[in-house]
Amino acid sequence: MSPVAIVTASDSGIGQETAKALAEAGYDVGITYHEDEAGARETLEAVEGVGRRGEIRRLDLTDPPGAAGMIDELAEALGGVDVLVNNAGTGDPTGDFLELSYEEWRKVLSTNLDGAFLCSQRAARRMVGAGSGGRIVNITSVHEHVPRAGASAYCASKGGLGLLTKVMAMELAPHGIRVNAVAPGEISTPMTGAEDTDPTTIEKQNLPLGRPGHAREIASFVVFLASDQASYATGQSYVVDGGLMLMAAQLSS
Repeated sequence: MSPVAIVTASDSGIGQETAKALAEAGYDVGITYHEDEAGARETLEAVEGVGRRGEIRRLDLTDPPGAAGMIDELAEALGGVDVLVNNAGTGDPTGDFLELSYEEWRKVLSTNLDGAFLCSQRAARRMVGAGSGGRIVNITSVHEHVPRAGASAYCASKGGLGLLTKVMAMELAPHGIRVNAVAPGEISTPMTGAEDTDPTTIEKQNLPLGRPGHAREIASFVVFLASDQASYATGQSYVVDGGLMLMAAQLSS
């Protein structure tokens, strides 16, 4: 039986590229979407195109905890779960801290942090029960590590997910489950409005590498962390940002 990976929000961007890359690496893939069912079906077509099985479910993480039951549904349909990638998230809203409503705050925290907690818990319980270990990869952001004015809810959710990653790694290590995070910088995805643009054609003078990243470049890193090549890595957050965080000291000078 093939190993199984579940990738949340795999209907576009980083999630879609991650699902495709994991399928190419030999995984059957559980695919979730919130609104873009057509995008999810595109992902399924790509997964099946390399000879792997796929299943699609709608996942609305603004309505926890029941929504996380989709993880169990996908695991049942595919015969287990070996890898979970918590990619679902929202970058909205951005606005001044003094003006941010509690409802907007809760929407971001619910999707980015509560959702990852609940999905990880469901997947980890199955991994523990199966007794064969597993891998969980949380997609955070450079703003897990550095603040951004006007994004208090987003930064709080990603910072919280970074520390949750570390606690999960400590508690789940005895069960052979590795937990890591990938913290992307500026990536050409629907969230940034540049998903149809080749990032090598976009000039970014504020980045050492001079361009935004492609979702495939994040997907490749996720596949590495899911593989045995990363067998001694757990509890870490890997910044993949084209050197963005290196520029903080340069700007201050």
